[in-house]
Amino acid sequence: MHPNLVVFDHPLIQHKVAYLRDRATSHRPFRALLYQIAGLMVYEVTRGFPTEAVEIDTPLERVTARQIGAKITVVPVLRAGLCMAEGILEMMPEARVGHLGLSRDEKTLKPVVYMRKLPRDLSAGPVVLVDPMLATGGSAGQALSILKESGAKDLRMICLVAAPEGVEHLGRTHPDVRVYTAALDRQLDERGFIRPGLGDAGDRMYGTV
Repeated sequence: MHPNLVVFDHPLIQHKVAYLRDRATSHRPFRALLYQIAGLMVYEVTRGFPTEAVEIDTPLERVTARQIGAKITVVPVLRAGLCMAEGILEMMPEARVGHLGLSRDEKTLKPVVYMRKLPRDLSAGPVVLVDPMLATGGSAGQALSILKESGAKDLRMICLVAAPEGVEHLGRTHPDVRVYTAALDRQLDERGFIRPGLGDAGDRMYGTV
């Protein structure tokens, strides 16, 4: 198993994931849950971010405080990563946002890149890749490769649900990237869907099921 895998066992996160899995949860609460869970996860994800000392004036006196000193970039994989990215930006509104569009060829299960819009100086700070599902690991692996080719040095990934196959794939292809997930599920089925999973996150998010 990927030594850099972090599975959140926080009761509030697990509580919200249960609602996400429920087929009766419609698109509006599904989007809200994605947003909320990402906001909860980002506290731990940002634990290792570099900080620097700054001098500020409180209403009473001058004090030395600490702030994140690097440029943070959040990169959602379209389209399903958008709601999670918004939840992260609620906690870090100063972060920049890049976009990667990858779709999966249903016959080969291979990722196809259809959009790429990234800041030029990704090496200037931590980069957080966001995608609700880590299934085969093909899309996530390609997205991480694109980010590295674009200059990213400090990378981590947030997903909601991961399959062992995807985790193992990233362990082989990107062993330097820490992966954070709210659930590690049992397996992939013959179509490449995570079991038990929560269905197609993009379709459920936007009501296109």
